Amino acid sequence: MTTRLGLPDDIQACLFDLDGVVTRTAVVHAAAWKETFDDFLRDRDGAGFRPFSHSDYDEFVDGLPRADGVRAFLASRGIVLEEGGPDDPPGADTVNGVGNRKNALVLEKIRTEGVEAYEGTLRYIGAVRAAGLRTAVVSSSANTVDVLRAIDAERLFDTRVDGVVARERGLPGKPRPDTFLAAARDLGVEPSRAAVFEDALAGMDAGRSGHFGYVVGIDRAGQREALYAHGADRVVADLAELGGHE
Repeated sequence: MTTRLGLPDDIQACLFDLDGVVTRTAVVHAAAWKETFDDFLRDRDGAGFRPFSHSDYDEFVDGLPRADGVRAFLASRGIVLEEGGPDDPPGADTVNGVGNRKNALVLEKIRTEGVEAYEGTLRYIGAVRAAGLRTAVVSSSANTVDVLRAIDAERLFDTRVDGVVARERGLPGKPRPDTFLAAARDLGVEPSRAAVFEDALAGMDAGRSGHFGYVVGIDRAGQREALYAHGADRVVADLAELGGHE
């Protein structure tokens, strides 16, 4: 049996990814990854340069912690870099340096272009909270607080488990379920009583492997069948489809 929120009636908490679910920043991240990797590969490969593609983004970096995305994509091209450290300058030939270049580009794009929220998601979260369910934002981004403040949405979440919190607690990122499990613990809710909302395939994998009560895939990129294949219980184009609005 489902509620007017489109969820099983025993769900007590909702765990939302940020980029691509709450905000339109997934396209910003994709553009920053492409610029970062294309510059890196062009300098390295010269005439043999093969650009970073949309399928590369979906397969290797979407939803993953920054360093994991760098490692995974470069490994697909047969490239291994030293790890370096968190303070490596953007663009240094280390995993952290490449990741820091990408993050600098994201922050620049957010600063110059702003942040846009998905209104259907904001209305749905409002309805979820009005119904007495608890809420969390779960993101691999280290910029979650800045993004939420930009859209005045900090107040919509009872807890936050993002890239900063994951690093502090030593939590592996998606596709592992640890960040979602940590958010459920913070809310005092069993995973079987929590719903996960994600647009990335890695997030679907996390929802399935964490044995959450319900996993909703938001199809922003024509991945409907892949979202189901990776563990979604339901796929929607926008959370407004689930109901809950007045």
